[in-house]
Parts: sequence; C-alpha cells; structure tokens
Amino acid sequence: MRSPAFAIAWEFRQRHRWGLIAVMGYLLVIATIRFLVLQPGQPLNWDDVHFALVLIVPLSATFTYFLAVFSFGFAGDLAGRESMYPARLFTLPMTTAALVGWPMLYGSAAMAILWLATRLFGVWPPDVAVPVIWPALLAAAFLGWTQALTWMPYPLPGFRVIAAFLWLAVLDTVVMLALHFKASELTMVALIAPQLPLAYLAAHFAVARGRRGDVPDWRGMFGRLGQIAEALPRRRRRFPAPAGAQAWFEWRQHGRTLPGWVAILLPFELALLFAAGNDNPSLVWYTLFGVLLTPPFMAAFAATTVRKSDPRVRDSYHMTPFSATRPLTSAALVAAKLRTTIWSTLAAWLLVVVAIPLALTLSGTWPVVIERARQMVEAVGTARAVVIVLLGFWLLLASTWKQLVQSLYIGLSGRGWLIKSSVFLTVSIFIFVEPIIQWLSAHGAARAALWNAVPLIAAVLVCFKMSAAVWVATRLLRSRVLSDRTLVIGAACWLVVVLALHGLLVWFFSTPLFPRYLLALIAILAIPLARLSAAPLALAWNRHR
Repeated sequence: MRSPAFAIAWEFRQRHRWGLIAVMGYLLVIATIRFLVLQPGQPLNWDDVHFALVLIVPLSATFTYFLAVFSFGFAGDLAGRESMYPARLFTLPMTTAALVGWPMLYGSAAMAILWLATRLFGVWPPDVAVPVIWPALLAAAFLGWTQALTWMPYPLPGFRVIAAFLWLAVLDTVVMLALHFKASELTMVALIAPQLPLAYLAAHFAVARGRRGDVPDWRGMFGRLGQIAEALPRRRRRFPAPAGAQAWFEWRQHGRTLPGWVAILLPFELALLFAAGNDNPSLVWYTLFGVLLTPPFMAAFAATTVRKSDPRVRDSYHMTPFSATRPLTSAALVAAKLRTTIWSTLAAWLLVVVAIPLALTLSGTWPVVIERARQMVEAVGTARAVVIVLLGFWLLLASTWKQLVQSLYIGLSGRGWLIKSSVFLTVSIFIFVEPIIQWLSAHGAARAALWNAVPLIAAVLVCFKMSAAVWVATRLLRSRVLSDRTLVIGAACWLVVVLALHGLLVWFFSTPLFPRYLLALIAILAIPLARLSAAPLALAWNRHR
C-alpha cells in the first residue's frame, strides 16, 4: 500500500464498491430530474407524505447505509463484547491515529457530500427554508459517535446497542430542542462542531483498547448467581435428543439477546409516562407507541447474530468445521434457530405486556388509555375494537419474529456475494423510489392507473412468490433436506394461516373498495413461505460446499 490513506480508501472501495456506485447513481438520478426533467419554475403539489417518500426516505436510507459502511457495521457483531473494528486491520503498519482518523475523515466527507448534493439536486417544497451547513455537520458528528461507540469494547454482550441508542438519542434530543427554539444556523454550527473532535478522541480510545485486546469482562459478576443456581437441589435431566441440545445451544447464544435489550430499554421509555401524567395525553400515546415498536426495532439488530451459521465467526460467512459436523441434519439446525426465535419473541413481548400495565398504574395514566379506548369503541363498535387490538398485537408480534427470520436464508447461505447483493438491492430500491414517486406526484392519470393496477400487481407478485416456493420445494425434495411428510405438513399449515387471515380481512374490510380476491392476494403475500423454506436449503449449501 502506498500510504495509510490509500489503504483505508482501498478497503472501503473494494468491499462496498457496488453500494457506493448505487449511491452515486442515486445522486445522478435526482440531478437529472432536477435539471432536465422538471421545467424551471414548475409547481409541485407537496404534502407531508409525498415529501417523506420522495426525499426523506431515500436520504435516510443512504445515510443509514453510510453509517454501516464507515463504522464497519457489516464486519462485526452488534451484540458482541469485542470491538467491531476489523481485527485484520489492527496488524497493518499504521498508527492508531491513522486507523481512526482516515475512516472518520472519509465518512465525514461522504456525509457532507450526501447532504450538499441532496440539498442542491433535490426538489424541496417551496415554503421550506433548507439550511446549508449544520445538517452536514450533524451527519458527520452522528457518524463519528457511531464509529466511536461501535469500535469500543464492552464488558457485557448487548451493551453496545444500548450505549449507542442512549447517547445518539441524547444528541438528537439536544438538536431537536435547539430547532424548537428556532436557533440560528451559526448557533447550530457552534453546538454541533465540537462533537467532531470529541468523537475522534472517543474513537481513538476505543480502537487503542481493541488493538491491544483489552476487552473488559463483567460476566464473572453474574457468574455467582449461576453458581448459586447450580448449587440448589434439582433434578438434572439430559437432553433426550441432539435436537434438544442444539435448541438449548441456540437459546444460550442468541435467544436471550432480544429480551435482554428490551428489558434494558423499557424502563427508560416508560419513565416518560411519569413525566406526562394525565395532563399530556399526546406524550402518553407517543410513549406507548414507541414501547410497542421497540421489540420489532431491536429484533432487526438481533437478527444480525441469529442469521449467522456460527456466532464465533465474525469476518467470514462460512461455517466452522465444528458447526458443520454436528450430528444433525440441516433442517434440524434451522428448526432449532426457528424455535429459538419464537421463544425469544414471546419472551420479549411478555416483558412488554407486563411492563405497560404496571407503568400505567404507577404513573396514574390509565384514564388516558381508557378514554381513548372508549372513543374507539363508540366509533367502530365493541367487536371491531377488540379485533383491531388483537390484530394490531398479532401484527407487532409477527413483525418481531419476521425481523428475526426474514433474512435467515441469506446469512446461512455463507456466500458473501449474496449477502452483499441483498444490501445493494435494498439500497437500490430506496434509490429508485424517489424518481418514481416524483413522476407519480406530477401525473394524476398515472396515479389513477397505478391504483387500478394494484390487483394485477398483487397477482403478479403472488405468481412470483408461488413459483419461488415451488422451486424451493423441488430443490428440497430432490436434495432430501426435508422429508415429504414435512413438506406436506408445512404447506398445509401455511394454507390454514392464509385462509384464517383472509377470513379476518373479509370480515374487517366489508366494503366494495376491497374485493375478496384482492384480500386473498394480500393474505398470500403477508404470510412468509419461499424465503423461510429456503433457509434449510441455504444452510445445506453452506454446509456441504
């Protein structure tokens, strides 16, 4: 390598070149629309939804992608104790200052370019005064603290996510308060700029500890509780089968991560109920809404470890010989993971179900919830209100579990190109959303045609989904990964769930606007089939390559 700057630049370019090309394509597309497609002075009818979909969503997706790239988020374990800075880079002939400074410099420059290009090329509402400098500084500071907090070694598993969430939430809160009091751009710059050197110092300290292998360990403090539990008289049972031992192993490795994170975050979130009281119903509902979204949100982070074929493999996607030679079929290994995700989801939601009524009682905010429930019953009726609550709870529960397993087949495949391609495809989808939404927002006839084509689009998606499911089932049958009986039982269970959801949708949406065949298509698309069925096939592919 010519220099530390060139070495770090090569690292980012080589590993994330397709994603960075997609980002440049995104900027090129919005520039083309801004200067070539739209007429000068052409009015646009903006509302909050269109503005969010057209500009904020692609910008947020690209911002999140940059956070993951420049903090090496794709190379480590968010739930682990060790530093997420790649260990192979510690051996380079560079100083710690270079290992820290160049990624932070490249990331800050990328964030600044992203904001300035979006501000210049994006089509903003005419009544919005768009700032110039401080959003770029805020993005760079946010990235700097993300890098420092992810590169820091931690004493307990899961502390990294908690520390990053709390500290970055504090940073966001300070900025939001400054905006609420209408601070000038010079004030915002003076408030945010000092965060950059502070983040660098924290990152330097983190990488220095990680480079010398200094990882604090507080697990021994809790080991005494385990020793006391082991000393208590109880009947010790052996595992009746290898599948039971594998399920226990998966639970010990991954199952307690999501409930642990939820248990740590709930007290901080529910503490807002005591500040709100009965005088601020809006804050009560925002707090409850945030609490209900916590398990699905945290499940997305927990999925990064659940989908690994082996939890000890950090910088590689393949299975270790120890994992590949276990006396279990690939289907049994996946079944143990799925069983763990189910119990992990139920445990996390049990904490939420117990904590919310307790917090409402202690804070005296039950009357706010009861009043809103009474209004809903008067509006839709008792039966529909009960169905709405149960259906909402079921959707949140299913969303949490889906976050844990939806990318399981990608991670278990062991193919780095497939994992990176999935990230590239996700970013590309967000990139092309903006020009499509902009074009639709300017053409009412196109919006009407799209709405009329919704049943056809749903039917095409169902055809693709069923074709993929048939292909996966055929491969499973030929490779004997799953038995005929298992395939038939799985298909029958999936059909029962789809019919039950369809019946519920027909009862709830009893209106000519939603024909029954469209509700059937929605039910088919809502229940996972092909991706979940592909997990054993992907693991077998990884295991026997």
